[in-house]
Amino acid sequence: MSTVTTTVPSVRASHQPVPDARLRFTGVLRSEWIKLTTLRSTLWAYAILVLVQVGMGVIFVLASDGFASAPGAANQAAVLPSTLGIMLGQLVISVLGVLVISGEYGTGQIRSSLTAVPKRLPVLWAKALVFGVTSFVVGLVAVFAAYAVTWPMLDARGVTSDISDPALWGSLVGGAGYLALIGLLAYFLGAVLRNTAGGIAAALGLLLVVPTVLSFIQADWITVIGQWLPGVVGQSLFLGSEIFEPWQAVLVMLGWIAVVAIPAAILLKRRDA
Repeated sequence: MSTVTTTVPSVRASHQPVPDARLRFTGVLRSEWIKLTTLRSTLWAYAILVLVQVGMGVIFVLASDGFASAPGAANQAAVLPSTLGIMLGQLVISVLGVLVISGEYGTGQIRSSLTAVPKRLPVLWAKALVFGVTSFVVGLVAVFAAYAVTWPMLDARGVTSDISDPALWGSLVGGAGYLALIGLLAYFLGAVLRNTAGGIAAALGLLLVVPTVLSFIQADWITVIGQWLPGVVGQSLFLGSEIFEPWQAVLVMLGWIAVVAIPAAILLKRRDA
């Protein structure tokens, strides 16, 4: 009787390293960047922002009969048409800021986002960071595009601004900063209310309605309150102010954002999506 020996091939255990599957904030940022840039509403809003900025500047220069010839007035004359569109651009950026967060609640996509990021708050901060930086960059493009278009028009009228003047640069950059800060304020209002219509109404009401209502009340303390509103304080970043220095205006604007961002973070942690 013969014995058949079966040889079983030995299988070596594979000790390949397991990839690190921990969720990183950079990954959340990348996800929010994809969301922001693939929405048509984002692209349209930013395109409108740039067109409004340039168009308002051109219309202002064409409609103006003359400009002051005092020392330093040339730079002031260049800043005004370059930043005039911000008065309308703040409305566009406010609507977009609300839509960035409220749109996910409206479609239910927020549930997927929070499932992928169980800690929740990184989603809120990543959205704010991506939206804020993008809005600032687009604001810079819009303001400097308006300056580039209106500069030869002003130069033809004998008004030549000095691009090497730090004050001129500060005003132009401040205009872009104002748009980004207003957009973040609207974003966190949308995060608190979770409703597009309500968020837009709250943001535009704070920018337009509240200052108008306060202007009808003849009281010193009401006047002081009106000077601290975000839409009023922020304008000192590009138009200048006798009350606030630019750094003070930034701190006040950040304070307004914090007042809304803290409740937004608390509610995101406690409420169901």
